[in-house]
Amino acid sequence: MKKAWLALIFGSALFLAACGGGDDEATDTDTATEDTATEDTTDGGDTASAGEGEAIVTSNCTSCHGGNLEGMGNAPSLADVGSRLSEEEIHEVILNGRGGMPPGLLQGEDAEAAAAWLAQQQ
Repeated sequence: MKKAWLALIFGSALFLAACGGGDDEATDTDTATEDTATEDTTDGGDTASAGEGEAIVTSNCTSCHGGNLEGMGNAPSLADVGSRLSEEEIHEVILNGRGGMPPGLLQGEDAEAAAAWLAQQQ
């Protein structure tokens, strides 16, 4: 009985540690980045969205997919994901999960910005 509880606690802690964290700081940083980037762009805001998407991916995805998005362990490389999947397919994976990736790690505009940025990675 003690072994089962210990395994459950350890497994939960491992899962939670690998799947994210730091949302409060990331949200504050992303907002500041978006405001600054929007003021500096003249191309309709595409650069702001790209910068926001990159920041979201960096803060949420690199713990599993690697610092350069080269893939780690069972997590595939995202460095060229845009050549394999469309933006819509990437968005679906972010929302619904696939393989070992749990669903719902990003929601709403964060998921859309991350999918848009990842679709450009070819």
